[in-house]
Amino acid sequence: MTITDVAPTIEEAPVASTPTAPGRNRVIPILLVAAFVVILNETAMNVALTRIMDDLQITERLAQWLTTAFMLTMAVVIPTTGWLIERLGTRRAYVTALGLFSLGTLICLVSPGIELLLAGRVVQAGGTAIMMPLLMTTVMQTVDPAHRGRVMGNVSMVISVAPAVGPTMSGLLLQFGSWRLIFGVVLPIALVMLFLGRRRLVDVSESSGARLDAASIPLALLGFGGLVYGLSLVGDATAAGWELGAALGVGGAALVAFVVRQLILQRRDAALLDLRTFTHAGFSVGVGLMALAMMGLFGTIITLPLLLQRAFGMTPLQVGLLMLPGGALMGVLGPFVGRLYDRLGPRVLVGPALTVVAGVFAALSTLSTATPWWFILACHLAMSASFAFIFTCLFTTSLGALPPSLYSYGSASVGTIQQLAGAAGTALFVTIFTMQAGVARAGGASEAASLLAGSHWGFLGAAAVMAVATLASLLLRRDPDAVAPAPLH
Repeated sequence: MTITDVAPTIEEAPVASTPTAPGRNRVIPILLVAAFVVILNETAMNVALTRIMDDLQITERLAQWLTTAFMLTMAVVIPTTGWLIERLGTRRAYVTALGLFSLGTLICLVSPGIELLLAGRVVQAGGTAIMMPLLMTTVMQTVDPAHRGRVMGNVSMVISVAPAVGPTMSGLLLQFGSWRLIFGVVLPIALVMLFLGRRRLVDVSESSGARLDAASIPLALLGFGGLVYGLSLVGDATAAGWELGAALGVGGAALVAFVVRQLILQRRDAALLDLRTFTHAGFSVGVGLMALAMMGLFGTIITLPLLLQRAFGMTPLQVGLLMLPGGALMGVLGPFVGRLYDRLGPRVLVGPALTVVAGVFAALSTLSTATPWWFILACHLAMSASFAFIFTCLFTTSLGALPPSLYSYGSASVGTIQQLAGAAGTALFVTIFTMQAGVARAGGASEAASLLAGSHWGFLGAAAVMAVATLASLLLRRDPDAVAPAPLH
């Protein structure tokens, strides 16, 4: 996929009628393509871990750190992006994000061992963490409220298709060569986008002189990093017994201190992450629903590929190909859902979609070794289509409830909640899955049967969470200014 293939398909954003520099309409298409590249890389690595273990002669737990370190860095950097965007402005924040991502990709490409490869993944994650909050903040700053759903549909398309394409692309590349090909394919595209952004991007808002609160940085590091790391240890039989309690304890205490610090600093508009976003009911309800949906989505992302490989005997490439249509459908529906949102608002779209997701999880709880592949495909397609409705609407309605001065902090908060909810959902699934699979194995069940038995309770738990979210969706409200006058096409 080339830049010329993607960019023309992105709808130009109708911008607010404020004085702008020439080229402002090019900002969102460039950000969308760049976001696609960085998210594609995030999921492409998962399929390659086994090959990396063999090539570098490392243990499974050490290889998993390539994913864990990426996740931890994202969790720590995203809370700072509100301040970073306010400080740097659009263009410099973009160059910083793509510069870090390109540098990290180059380090990974040439790394001779695990140490440098791990460092490259951390640098990559630093750039990735900036990109999505920057994109969402820019949409809110440039697009008229009545048309934000359509443009957020494009954002949803990017964040849906890229994760689905990543494993498939990785599986194909691994058929032909080394795991380094993954970075070799991504790096030239990232450099082209860095060059285009540096030449063509304009600032859509003025950078501020916001000061960095030095005390907030270590609190964010220990708080968000500690919680995500602790949640990642849940169900890890190789982890030391004290690690989980220590990580969650330190993370929880540091997070409380971080919140107290921000509440004090925001009185003089000096917070690293301004928490006044949560005083707006529309934002709080939307983000809360998003957290519940993310828990279910991330739990499925972890569990379903594992079942397909270990219980149904599929190869990584087959798994990628089976899950690709769902990701593609989710992306294709994004712009259409966005236009529906502009006409109808969130409540009539989100509630039914959450109901469908709950039903899909209930259906997946019936999987057995005799289940045909097309049933799993149908469930994944229905779930993906529903998530297209859920996330497009929730992104738009949450950020739309905020005043412009809080857009960047709202985007940072959304990204932070996504990371924490994803880690919590994964931990919940893994805990239930591991416990129930162990019970079935102790009763003499085969590995495939025990894995499926463990997944049944995990999917039933996810169905219950989605049922609660369905009821909570009745609280959704829409910004009264965000009403599209044009008919739906």
